Amino acid sequence: MNRLEKKVAIITGGATGIGEAISKKFAAEGAEVLVVGMPQDPVKEVIDDIKESKGKAIGYSADISSEENAKDAVETAVKHFGRIDILINNAGVYPEVNTIDQYSPEAFDNLLKNNLRTAFLMTKYAIPHLQKSRGCIVSAGSEAGKIGIPSVTPYGGTKGFMHAFMKGVAAEQAKNGIRANCVAPGPIDTAWTHKETSDITKKIEKQMMSATPLGRRGTPEEIANVYLFLASDEASYVTGAVYSADGGITIGKGPVGDEVPSKLKKEPKGNLKLKHQMDGATNMQ
Repeated sequence: MNRLEKKVAIITGGATGIGEAISKKFAAEGAEVLVVGMPQDPVKEVIDDIKESKGKAIGYSADISSEENAKDAVETAVKHFGRIDILINNAGVYPEVNTIDQYSPEAFDNLLKNNLRTAFLMTKYAIPHLQKSRGCIVSAGSEAGKIGIPSVTPYGGTKGFMHAFMKGVAAEQAKNGIRANCVAPGPIDTAWTHKETSDITKKIEKQMMSATPLGRRGTPEEIANVYLFLASDEASYVTGAVYSADGGITIGKGPVGDEVPSKLKKEPKGNLKLKHQMDGATNMQ
């Protein structure tokens, strides 16, 4: 439980969905954590939970697509903890489900702002500090960035950018001792994959499950486990990688998930006390 002992991590989008799990997992493994979220996100609640479990965390609530805020977030971590070892670019949105001819320019701009600009700015300002610590970056990719995804094609495009962006950073910064990788989740049990809490239809939700060979959504904690590995010294020889954690959806051949018996579709019982996996700024501007 000490794989990140003496490490300092910044986690963007760190209070909801997968981000909450990453924040709590990293803190449980000994990291000092800066939880970054939008002003409306439950940043304080997540920090309180971490402290209650004897972890160390502070928060930063602001829109980090603003250059000033992104720079200030990095400086906040350095001022409080003295260094940065890990940057997790997890912030992002899933604002609209529509065919490309109906997809709104407003939603597209929202994707660029929150999925790409945030990662670019945080990486830009964290790099000088990561060079000092020979740290690492792990960013949120997606199976959609590998194979595309109908009805949210621009979202998949932003994730394809993230894959290439991290590979470029990995090649560029290797001489400075920095590793950079992506985690590419498939359908995860958050607000984004339920018809009641997102714009997806019942048909899309059913297709998502049947196309996943393991026949179920992944849990935020299962994804946090992959982030943990890539951020730890155990992954010292891993850089420029896009790690799939997608239940097999990218290699699915038809509705194979329908063939999985119900007893095998049960989600594993995790250890993290997650309260916000069904929260998230899917309509954030």
